[in-house]
Amino acid sequence: MARNMAALNDEETKKQLEQTKKQRLNEKKSKAIDSRPFAEIASFKIIYKSKKKKRINRSKAGDIALFIFLALAGTLSFLPLLLIVMNAFKPLDEIFLFPPRFIVQNPTLDNFSDLGVVLENSLVPFSRYFFNTVLITILGTVGHLFVASMCAYPLAKYKVPGAPLIMGLVTYSLMFPSSVTGIPNYMVLNWFGLIDTYWSMVLPIIASSLGLYLMKQFMIQLVPMELIESAKIDGASEFKIYRSIVMPLVKPASITLIILNFKALWAADGSTYIYREDYKMLSYALNQIATAGPARQGTLAAVSLIMVTVPVVMFIISQSQMIETMAHSGMK
Repeated sequence: MARNMAALNDEETKKQLEQTKKQRLNEKKSKAIDSRPFAEIASFKIIYKSKKKKRINRSKAGDIALFIFLALAGTLSFLPLLLIVMNAFKPLDEIFLFPPRFIVQNPTLDNFSDLGVVLENSLVPFSRYFFNTVLITILGTVGHLFVASMCAYPLAKYKVPGAPLIMGLVTYSLMFPSSVTGIPNYMVLNWFGLIDTYWSMVLPIIASSLGLYLMKQFMIQLVPMELIESAKIDGASEFKIYRSIVMPLVKPASITLIILNFKALWAADGSTYIYREDYKMLSYALNQIATAGPARQGTLAAVSLIMVTVPVVMFIISQSQMIETMAHSGMK
């Protein structure tokens, strides 16, 4: 019996030693293995592999060549803007100098003072042109954003009867330039008696199809249906869902529409639909100054700087949002 008990104790001790060895080996292996979740490790490996591939495919010489190309393209794009700024501060003799110089030699503010004199002597005050431009721009921009987003919301998130046909017509309408739709627009506005009113400039912008197409694409990609359904369970109305959930998610597209419509309306002169002098826009008044001949070229340079400054500032402020919109929607 004593021998049997000793043999059993020896077997138990051997088993315990083997278990302790296994535990130590497992501890060493666990230290070598990453303790993060599998999905995180897999995503890290994918990112690492993609970075590794990019480094292999593009050499330092390729990076330098790409940098030089982008620098030249950026310089060529900046030169017209630089010329506009410099011409606004040039005297007349430098404006007519050939070959032209980009950098002003004798800067002056005479062009802006001449512009003030011309506007003071006009039949309609400059403030009236400015008011008309600001009013039409705000009404058209806000109206287009509201109508386009309201129409895009049901088309993107609900099964609307005839939705494919509607979106097909919207897509096809993007093919036609403004020169093709100008006569039909004029006829429709004339039938409703809206010629020579502010609405003749506002309504064509509100009815533009670009905003509907852009907002629908963004709502499909960025607004999950689960979020809308959970808001309905909480008792939110459709308009509250649209205002509090949908519109904040498509903010980049909204800012892009604001910039595009602002740019179009700010540069419009309204001479096609508006004939009353006191209803015309700022661009029309500035174009009249440009037709005065060579003596007004300095004034025209000052006008060009004023007209370019506002859209450029708006684009700089909202540049990141607009680029994000182009990346999501595939616009060029």
